[in-house]
Amino acid sequence: MKLLQVDFPFNGPFGEEMAAVLTGLAESINQEPGFVWKIWTESEQNKLGGGIYLFVDQASAERYLAMHTARLQQMGIDGIRGRIFDVNPTLTTVNHGPVA
Repeated sequence: MKLLQVDFPFNGPFGEEMAAVLTGLAESINQEPGFVWKIWTESEQNKLGGGIYLFVDQASAERYLAMHTARLQQMGIDGIRGRIFDVNPTLTTVNHGPVA
């Protein structure tokens, strides 16, 4: 399992307005190869958007990060940060993390 962390400058919308605008995008992410789940992150105070994703392998996480970075850049967003991490399933399970 690989965890992908992405964040970028974002001026909104946030909260329920963001959900209303981006539900179609959220649904499309479910179709990405190797995708397991995503937690959407946002900070209206700090003007940041992003997410934490779980993928089945490194290749899937890398492929998604490249595609998502290009998509964000096409939307005029710069300063995109993406990092891929290994998951320690034993310790994550101790802390109730969703990585079956």
